[in-house]
Amino acid sequence: MTLTIAEEVVLLAYREDTGKPIIGSVELDCALAGALLAELAVRRRVDLDGTKVVPVDPTPMGDDELDAALTRIAEERRPHKADWWVGKLRADRLRKRLLTRLAARGVLSEQAGRILGIFPTTRYPELDPSHEQGVRDRVESVLAGAEPDERTAVLIAVVHAAKLDRKAFPGAPKGRVKEIAEGQWTAEAVRKTIASIHAAVIAATTAATAAATASGS
Repeated sequence: MTLTIAEEVVLLAYREDTGKPIIGSVELDCALAGALLAELAVRRRVDLDGTKVVPVDPTPMGDDELDAALTRIAEERRPHKADWWVGKLRADRLRKRLLTRLAARGVLSEQAGRILGIFPTTRYPELDPSHEQGVRDRVESVLAGAEPDERTAVLIAVVHAAKLDRKAFPGAPKGRVKEIAEGQWTAEAVRKTIASIHAAVIAATTAATAAATASGS
């Protein structure tokens, strides 16, 4: 089974036992949207014209999420910056669709329940650990010094941008993580997309803090 970069991020971001995320919703949703955009760049379907995302190859890839994102970018009347697209894609229930898809493929289980017997909630414990283990083996090999391929370098950069690396790989050398995240293993368009995740996380958390402050005043 081939996983997208966004699906790999999901597996690293959810606890195997409780099926709950280990980082905040804002960081995780930005990471998933950024991973989607970065994969389009890795697959040479989009590029950056300056700071703005432009479609370069409309050929479908056979993945619903990637193809839908590529179509949205191609149909937009004018080009937008990568962080604009991260915000747009994260606001479209992307995480829920990825979780549901992984559950349908037998990677995760989907367990509905209620908090305090009132509020509905869904957990996604791991059902088949081999997929996450494969991802971890790849990442840990690179963090230990192996030369990364482009997809693994992008995954590490996305995880770092969302501050997920601290929770998913707590023992990883910080210098090595930063070296991979900021290195030359990926194309310029991909590196700019990764930077957009940082910008989107900052913008979203600032907006959430402002909204909370306003509601409490």
